[in-house]
Formats: sequence, structure tokens, C-alpha cells
Amino acid sequence: MRIDIITLFPDFFTTPLQSSLLGKALANQIAAVNLVNPRDFTTDKHRRVDDEPYGGGVGMVMKPEPLFAAVESLPVLPRREVIFLSPQGQPMNRNLFWELAQNFDQLVLICGHYEGIDERVMNLVTREVSLGDFVLTGGEIPALALVDGVVRLLPGTVGKAESLEAESFEDGLLDYPHYTRPAQFRDWKVPEVLLSGHHGKIEEWRKAQQLQRTRDRRPDLLQNLDNLSAKDDNSDGDGL
Repeated sequence: MRIDIITLFPDFFTTPLQSSLLGKALANQIAAVNLVNPRDFTTDKHRRVDDEPYGGGVGMVMKPEPLFAAVESLPVLPRREVIFLSPQGQPMNRNLFWELAQNFDQLVLICGHYEGIDERVMNLVTREVSLGDFVLTGGEIPALALVDGVVRLLPGTVGKAESLEAESFEDGLLDYPHYTRPAQFRDWKVPEVLLSGHHGKIEEWRKAQQLQRTRDRRPDLLQNLDNLSAKDDNSDGDGL
């Protein structure tokens, strides 16, 4: 997968893209990240990428010319998505990451700044994506989160592919607790069932823990599962 990030601050990504599993995946050419600074495409002597908004108001707006030029300088792969990181976009979640990982060969990520971008840039954009219902100083943090979330799903990034199936949200529930050696640390012991070697009981315990954690921390997820189950129960099974 090719990932192009349009950003005024390419140095922001230097260390994260070289670290942990993400860094290994890029080093192994599972994905390639290309950083593009729209300031390199300005034509005035001050290299301005922003200007005052028409109609007045506080703050500055990113100009369309550098952003258009930056995106249009890139090669176009057949399965390409141009994403603007915006609080107004669809929320990031596991379904989005899987969709992008499985259906696209190129992601172009546009990181906004200031009060936003000139609306005409949206003619380049095929999707808006949000990290959450809040505003950050720029789109770099959401872009990095999206890159990490997508690249880890690409074949070869995670050593054991089955580990991707046993995580929070993969079955609609939060993950179960994890333990490792020592069996006792200070006053806390590993649950006896995990030491029993009885795989059936361990699976039952883990599923019960998932349900309890989800009920305690994210009951909205259980509501979604209940809605899906009710829909299935009401189906007449004739495929219509």
C-alpha cells in the first residue's frame, strides 16, 4: 500500500514512522509512506499557504492552490482514496480500518491547519475521517492514527494473523484481561483458570470477561449487538 501524507509538518512523522511494528512494516515494504509539504508548491516569495477568510472571521484558511498542486503531483493508483482529516468526518473505527486495508492500494491523507481548508479542496477529497468529537491543532495526529490502524492490518505486519481476531472490537466486544509471568506480583495473583491448562474453561472465562468489561465500560457496544441480534431474529429467512 502507498500512503501519501500532505502535511505542513513532515518532521512530525519522522520518529513514529520508524518505531515499533509500524516502522518494521515500512522497512519491510509492506507499505510505503510519502510525505509531501504543500509549502513546496507555493509560487510567491513568502511561500504562503494560508490567507484571511472571505466574509471575515477569526483565524486563517489554507489556500487551495498549494493543496491542489501537492495532490496532483502524486501518481494515481487504480484503487485510491483521498482523505481529509476533519472533525466533521466519519469516526475512525475498526470497520473503517479494515475497509481501507482491504479495498485500497493508495491513501492520500490531507492534514488541515488553522481554521480549516478552502472548501474547493473538497473537490479532491473522496472521504472525510475524524479521530473524535474534538478539535486538534492539526490533522497530523489523526493521520498518524489512521496510518497505524490500517498498516497493522496489512498481511505481514503482525507476526500472528490470528492475533488480530482476538482484540477489542473485533467481535463487537472489548478485549479480555491479559496476564504473564510471574504468577504472583505483590498481592495480585493470576486467575487460577488461566493456570489450569483447561482450554475450554479458559475460553469461557475470557468470553465472560469480555462481556463484563463491555457491560461496565462500553454498554453502547452491547446495545449494538442486541440490535443486530433482534434484526436477525426478526428475519423470515427467505433472503428478501
